[in-house]
Amino acid sequence: MTAQRTRHIGYGIWLIVASLVGWWAAFQLTVEKFFLLENPDGQSSCYVSVMLQCDKNLGSWQGEAFGFPNPLIGLTGWMAVLVMGVAVLAGVRFARWFWALFGLGILGAFAFICWLIGQSIFVLFVLCPWCMVTWAVTIPTFIATAVHLVRNGTLTKSPKARQRADRLMAWVPLMSILAYAIVIAMAQLAGLDFLGEMAGLLF
Repeated sequence: MTAQRTRHIGYGIWLIVASLVGWWAAFQLTVEKFFLLENPDGQSSCYVSVMLQCDKNLGSWQGEAFGFPNPLIGLTGWMAVLVMGVAVLAGVRFARWFWALFGLGILGAFAFICWLIGQSIFVLFVLCPWCMVTWAVTIPTFIATAVHLVRNGTLTKSPKARQRADRLMAWVPLMSILAYAIVIAMAQLAGLDFLGEMAGLLF
């Protein structure tokens, strides 16, 4: 068993919030996919401009990387995160191997998201609003989980490393913001005026 001395309330709450937001984004993308299948010449409700839309992503092969729409992965995967969040909040103790499997799942999701970000920005040259919502919750979920797996003894038994990880958890929001900044810089580098598009939506 991993050594969970207390309930990690903050981490549990985050998993619940992230899973609900991520699931809603996946649900909206699924609805948009159905709409586009029924209306091949139509535009989805998240179509803002040539550079800010869901249509191109959903209609590409990247949007069906495993032979079926990517949002279906989110609909199922985020439910697993929700269950885990509730369990963490309730103080349930899991075996080390179980935490390792959960970590591998989150790592896989993060790697897939990174690939999709690259494809969206540098291949499709478009930013998908609901996809970006998914990116926004997957990135901090990965960072927080990586730190949590150190502090709960899954990745190391070193007391010092676990103590450092416990303190490092407070820096997860800043690390996430830096990751967002990198994504925005990538979009700007690719010629996608993300900041300008968002400003246009707000004003």
